[in-house]
Amino acid sequence: MVEKLRIYNSLTNKKEVFEPLEPPFVGMYVCGPTVYSDVHLGNMRTFMSFDVVYRYLKYLGYKVRYVRNITDVGHLENDADEGEDKISKKARLEHLEPMEIVQKYTNGFHDLTKIFNMLPPNIEPSATGHIVEQIEMTQALVDKGLAYETNGSVYFDVAKYNKGHNYGKLSGRNIEDMMESGRALTSQDEKRNTIDFALWKNASPEHIMRWNSPWGVGFPGWHLECSVMGTKYLGKTFDIHGGGLDLQFPHHECEIAQSVGTYGHDPVRYWMHTNMLTMNGQKMSKSLGNSFLPDELFTGNHPLLEEPYSPMTAKFFMLQSHYSSTLDFSNEALKASRKGYKKMINGLRLIKQMEFVAEQGAERDEKTIEQIEKIIQACHSAMNDDFNTALTIGQLFNLLKKINSLHTGQLSFGSIGKETFEKIKSTYIDFVEDVLALKEENPSDYKEMVEAMVAIYKEAKFRKDFERVDKIRAGLKANGIIVKDMKTGIDWAYEE
Repeated sequence: MVEKLRIYNSLTNKKEVFEPLEPPFVGMYVCGPTVYSDVHLGNMRTFMSFDVVYRYLKYLGYKVRYVRNITDVGHLENDADEGEDKISKKARLEHLEPMEIVQKYTNGFHDLTKIFNMLPPNIEPSATGHIVEQIEMTQALVDKGLAYETNGSVYFDVAKYNKGHNYGKLSGRNIEDMMESGRALTSQDEKRNTIDFALWKNASPEHIMRWNSPWGVGFPGWHLECSVMGTKYLGKTFDIHGGGLDLQFPHHECEIAQSVGTYGHDPVRYWMHTNMLTMNGQKMSKSLGNSFLPDELFTGNHPLLEEPYSPMTAKFFMLQSHYSSTLDFSNEALKASRKGYKKMINGLRLIKQMEFVAEQGAERDEKTIEQIEKIIQACHSAMNDDFNTALTIGQLFNLLKKINSLHTGQLSFGSIGKETFEKIKSTYIDFVEDVLALKEENPSDYKEMVEAMVAIYKEAKFRKDFERVDKIRAGLKANGIIVKDMKTGIDWAYEE
């Protein structure tokens, strides 16, 4: 029996059986990009991971409403409550309207999601599209005495909130320690306490993005948008909230405080966080020069890259590690992932072409059938264990061995029967294409060209024109295609 889906909940620090509030409906919110620059690979790992979560929940039969926001205002330079709005700054430097910056980088983000074969969310709201709701939530917190206005800005009173609740329960931080470290690091300003965070910021005369509010002209704080949009589209309590580990504090901690302060209860049942990327064991950062954009990975145009790596190679590499673990990039690891990806796609191409061949008098091999059933069950069990794509890929390779044995004739169709064969076929295709969302990267006419060359190869071999045979073989190999001469006939595969 396949285990029930279990999710590691960052709020309770343990794996829990997934029980949505209103099955089969599932509400899932993921913090989307701040669209003032190109999205880095670390961010793409987060979105890729939750694309798999979304896909697998749908595969299990859940009706998922997936919301992923666009942050287009309120994200300040130091990710806290000071400095210039990053989008406003970019617009000023490039002499563009802020919404031009937003549109440019939103389009770039969407292009990347397509390149990585990710599904669009059901709803993709933006912060600027929900200014009215953010003002309303701020006013509600002021009315409840959990927020205060100073010089046209409104701040959440963390100390007052903490008297009846636990600020820091998601990240495991202690409010007294945070207040002490805040005193040591920052001077007194218009906040009552240094750990108080902005719900609404007063806009200086030169600030580009600004709206009228009960407290004067300003703009919303960064944390407020997700509380507003999550509750608007998924309800005051919903099932899953995800994002990168770097958002756990302060962003997600503040979200909890805002929603609990407004509605009186926790907004989310399961908090999920993806881990960071490293390069050769070091944390990726611009200052170290070891971070790179997806385009740099695809072109190989970066000092740390020995060669280009395709989008599906990068995706396969990321899926070979659990979403919550640190993932280390290296040329060696990427090259190994390219081999693994091609091996998996070769299997996909084979099993799609394969049809069951009835064999009269064939004796069923119960031991092999049992092995196959266990592998198929293990594929589901791995995904049910907190969406463990790494273990799932390992089991798919075990299933691929059976597919290759069928292809070469080492394993007969009759020995496993039609039902087991169809299970192999559906499981492999569903998990590779629909859950992991891996695909062949070559254009659609590429296979037709290869098939034509293989046909010429067969004809030349039949005529014993071995010089031509060798030339065709070498030409295909130079383009990453190997020709296989087998007992069952001539076939081709991507070079691994």
